[in-house]
Amino acid sequence: MRGLLLQDTIVAPATPSGMGAIGVIRVSGSRALQITDTLFTRSKGKKTLQETPSHRVVLGHLHAGGEWIDEVLVTVFKNPHSYTGEDTAEISCHGSPYIQERILHALLEAGCRKANPGEFTLRAFLHGKMDLSQAEAVAELIAAESKAHHDLALQQLKGSVSKGLRNMRDEMIKYASLLELELDFSEEDVEFADRTQFLELMERICISLQELLDSFTGGNAIKNGIPVAIAGAPNTGKSTLLNALLGEEKALVSPIAGTTRDVIEDVTYLKGVAFRFIDTAGIRETGDVVEQMGIARAFDRVEEASLVFLMLSATEWDEEGIREMLRDTRISNKRLLVLINKCDLISEAQQNSLQQTVAMLTTAPVFFISALTQQGLAEVKSWLEHLVESEYLNTRETVVISARHRDALRRALDACGSARQRMEDGLSGELVAQEVREALYYLGLITGEVSTDDLLDSIFTNFCIGK
Repeated sequence: MRGLLLQDTIVAPATPSGMGAIGVIRVSGSRALQITDTLFTRSKGKKTLQETPSHRVVLGHLHAGGEWIDEVLVTVFKNPHSYTGEDTAEISCHGSPYIQERILHALLEAGCRKANPGEFTLRAFLHGKMDLSQAEAVAELIAAESKAHHDLALQQLKGSVSKGLRNMRDEMIKYASLLELELDFSEEDVEFADRTQFLELMERICISLQELLDSFTGGNAIKNGIPVAIAGAPNTGKSTLLNALLGEEKALVSPIAGTTRDVIEDVTYLKGVAFRFIDTAGIRETGDVVEQMGIARAFDRVEEASLVFLMLSATEWDEEGIREMLRDTRISNKRLLVLINKCDLISEAQQNSLQQTVAMLTTAPVFFISALTQQGLAEVKSWLEHLVESEYLNTRETVVISARHRDALRRALDACGSARQRMEDGLSGELVAQEVREALYYLGLITGEVSTDDLLDSIFTNFCIGK
């Protein structure tokens, strides 16, 4: 099926639809230059696009049915030195949607087929221009909304994931082949695979796989934004804080308790990392059914968050209520930052007294702030920036950001652990080799050494058209 698709010459816009200064239409396949030549007249010279050297830009105009459609630039890429590994023509035309539609229609009439989502990158993978994890990094790069996400996607595109996994697979294949060889000499009772070296290899690989799995937590947070839940009793200033952090009036602020009854969230960026600040309903006992639903959602978001801002009011101090919230495992089990709001309304002596009280209740960092005047918010942001640099940006070179990769790594780790255990238990090489083959299979799923049409379809159909 894939071989048949590669025989087609495909076409799609490589730029978003809509009005713009220019639009780019990409044509790829064995007949890409030939088909484009039938519609293209060069402004100077007599060479066809097929005769033009690779990586050259040619000025001319496109025509169809005897009509001049547009003056264009055509960039020629010849296989294998193109993104897809095939002959490719990229047509830069004026950005009118009408012009682009006319050009697309003319190319389809001339023998092209409309490309499926991600088909250009799929062809790059099938022609060996990149492995599967690098192909997925292309989609991550396009979707990146922060510098940190962009940097991680770029690392993956450069092969940071692939290189480490490929080295693991090569070492495992070597030992798997020796174990398989022993099966051919089972009657002679010989051992080709050194058991001690094999156990050391499995130990080392298990450690590396666990490190990759551990990196997913930070990688996923960078990709989707670090979720920070703002929790606390009603009227402690949670919505005012959200507005101050975002720099806009996102949440409705009112002196009436219970104003926020649903989750409100938005994103801001610190050190190139996205933070998803989540304003939640005030936590208290209430008979209001709608407010109860909001409080239930508040705890749901607290459980999902990586960090919790526990908001306390300096002017409405309820020590027992604070103790109750801190005893709740949904809050106490999270990384916590205590923010004592409305500090502009109390004296320095009162602040010192509250500081001592909170120190007896929790070991979490404590900041005195005024969400209204923004006093102390610079210190809070500085603390967050330090957190970003120490725990999210100061990471190893290889960071996993794909849930698919995480699941495959977990299965590969389980198989490697089983292989090691079977070897330690003195079981036959055949049973050990079975687990090694399973680990190799799951590692191969990540890089594409093992792939199925269903797997490729599930990955590439999430790409945009034209990539």
